[in-house]
Amino acid sequence: MKRSALSTVLVLAATVRIASAQNAPPAPAGTVRPPGAGQFVPQAVAKLGDGPWDLDTRTGKIHVSVVARDLVTPWALAFLPDGTMLVTERPGRLRVIRKGALDPKPVEGLPPILAEGLGGLLDISPHPQFARNHWIYMTYSKGEPKANSTVAVMRARWDGSGTLKDVKDIFVADAWYGAAPQPVRCCGQGPSSGSYGSRLVFDRKGYLFFTSGDRNFGEMAQVPGTDIGKILRIRDDGAIPKDNPFIGKGDYLPEIWSVGHRNPLGLTIHPVTGALWESEFGPRGGDEVNLIEKGKNYGWILMTQGNHYNNAPVKLGQKDVAGYQDPVLAWVPSINPGNLLFYSGDKFPQWKGQLLMATMSRSVIRQAFDANGKPEGEQERFLTELKQRFRDIRQGPDGNIYLLTEEAAGALLKVEPAK
Repeated sequence: MKRSALSTVLVLAATVRIASAQNAPPAPAGTVRPPGAGQFVPQAVAKLGDGPWDLDTRTGKIHVSVVARDLVTPWALAFLPDGTMLVTERPGRLRVIRKGALDPKPVEGLPPILAEGLGGLLDISPHPQFARNHWIYMTYSKGEPKANSTVAVMRARWDGSGTLKDVKDIFVADAWYGAAPQPVRCCGQGPSSGSYGSRLVFDRKGYLFFTSGDRNFGEMAQVPGTDIGKILRIRDDGAIPKDNPFIGKGDYLPEIWSVGHRNPLGLTIHPVTGALWESEFGPRGGDEVNLIEKGKNYGWILMTQGNHYNNAPVKLGQKDVAGYQDPVLAWVPSINPGNLLFYSGDKFPQWKGQLLMATMSRSVIRQAFDANGKPEGEQERFLTELKQRFRDIRQGPDGNIYLLTEEAAGALLKVEPAK
């Protein structure tokens, strides 16, 4: 980022290191670590049983089975046209699942990855024309010798072999942060090794959106000269689209699409409207689902429906502030949102058009919407019986739902109607 941007921020109080609800996995050999960086203490988690399970939901029974085990803190899942599944593991590995079998050998060829705190190898998406060009895109946390880090988007060609080819960073966010001495920050924010965000999704026109979290320096989410706390929009080669909303506007970086985000960990394109939707962590409460509009400000750190970690007052208020966008959905207390989707398949006709969201509070949330796109009815939380933290959720080509558990001993689960 523009280093001068740091000096423009008014900072209000000393930092308090807060343990996150998400935990860092052990890093593999060769992983880059910044000097002096710490790690979170792993939490005890419930062991996933053998399954399968027939479980109740408000709209009928579902059948849940394990597709793959032995995944180490998996972060993201992608389907390829031939049914192959690719899974990222946060310590820095890319795994392949073919015909329901996990290849024991990770795909080689990844660049050095900073697997520290909540960083590591993060999201993955195939190019919309993958069948023709074999490009896949991944986001990851990237370090440098002075202990700064940021998020980057890499592109690689994968032909189904054991090695990636033509690996290249097509975009490195202007969000470098973390080196000592750290600036004083308000509100009891946590360590710089957290809140990377880093979901990515292609829209219908082939533009690539990805999220850059606030790195627990929320003041920067309102600073135009940095990508911290923003949603960004680029082309499939990393170039900046000429119709991005802030081009030529003051100090704003040209890749910025929206501002004022904390830790955006979900991103999806609505299958009917084509609109961009996002989920993000609040502090203590104030988790959100947002309809993302071009050039809008979503309020962090000036607004939140939650509470700051040190109980400092929210500067502008919780909602209904002119010039800022309120979330479509918000939760107090926190539900720890992961990725989200709008269901469009035929396996669950009763869920068509509804939002499904993975959460690290060991549940999946389902929310219906009315004809005007407003939430209606009572939310449902299901899969609570499994007592697993859910990081990613995807609709498969078969219309079933697939989930990754956010665990050191992670798994890929399939959800289908019970017979």
